[in-house]
Amino acid sequence: MGPVVRRPVAWIAAVVLFGEAFGIAALNWFLGVVVDRQDMSLAGLDPHMMSVSSKIGGIAFGLYFALCGLVALLVALRDRPPAGFGRVLLISAAVVHGLLGAFTWGLVGWPAFLFMVLVLGLIVLLLMTYDRPAEPAGAAPPQDGAGGDGSPVTSPPAPTTP
Repeated sequence: MGPVVRRPVAWIAAVVLFGEAFGIAALNWFLGVVVDRQDMSLAGLDPHMMSVSSKIGGIAFGLYFALCGLVALLVALRDRPPAGFGRVLLISAAVVHGLLGAFTWGLVGWPAFLFMVLVLGLIVLLLMTYDRPAEPAGAAPPQDGAGGDGSPVTSPPAPTTP
């Protein structure tokens, strides 16, 4: 994939991750309100504690996906690959979407599975389009398969131990 695809993929990934952050936080908040209003216990658990933990979990996952969206937004704005913590964060988001996709197939159905797989593919595409550095526009490939100047290809020197 060339540089033409990089920035749009990063922009789309950022928008989708921000939307998902809001959606997951809102869904967990709603579920917390429902549990709180039912005033029933599940296997002796405190309903208020279940409500609060659902809301806290929704906020935590919402912030996680928002942070992933911020990394994708910075990639789109700077047109540089994610590095360090940002790259690890996007890889972890891809793994989370893979796991959520596996769970949603059985629990929710194929539309939710399809959404999770599409977001997973979008994150992987974002990571893969920035995998190799872009060549300068004026650089021509070598003509003779060697170093480009006619000299034969030589192996690098052997490493030395200190």
